[in-house]
Amino acid sequence: MKPKVLIVDDHEIVREGIRRLLTSSRPDWEICGEAANGKQAVDSVKSLKPDVVILDITMPGMSGLEAAPHILKLRLGCRVLIFTMHYSDRLSGEIRETGAHGYVQKSQAARDLVEAIESLLHGGTFFGDECKI
Repeated sequence: MKPKVLIVDDHEIVREGIRRLLTSSRPDWEICGEAANGKQAVDSVKSLKPDVVILDITMPGMSGLEAAPHILKLRLGCRVLIFTMHYSDRLSGEIRETGAHGYVQKSQAARDLVEAIESLLHGGTFFGDECKI
């Protein structure tokens, strides 16, 4: 069975870029859906049961930092990867506090996104350059 990935970002062009990157790099993965905000992400996880959710932080309504704990409380085995254009030690701590399994900076997506998802699919974490477990 193909690993399923849900893409969540409020910008359609960003979702399309992620989709293209993943389908060209890993055709053995299924992009099972897309969402544009945190509430849609939670609802989509319930119905689609993805293996990994790529979750933007800054979105209207419910942010990715707010949605991550809701997704994890569903206990569906879904792994959460935060996708952000921001980075700071404070933000890294906030991401970890949500229970997310890692994050990738948007500026490093071409280099890190596939590796991060692979790590999560194998039960690991991915916290950018600072920490790969």
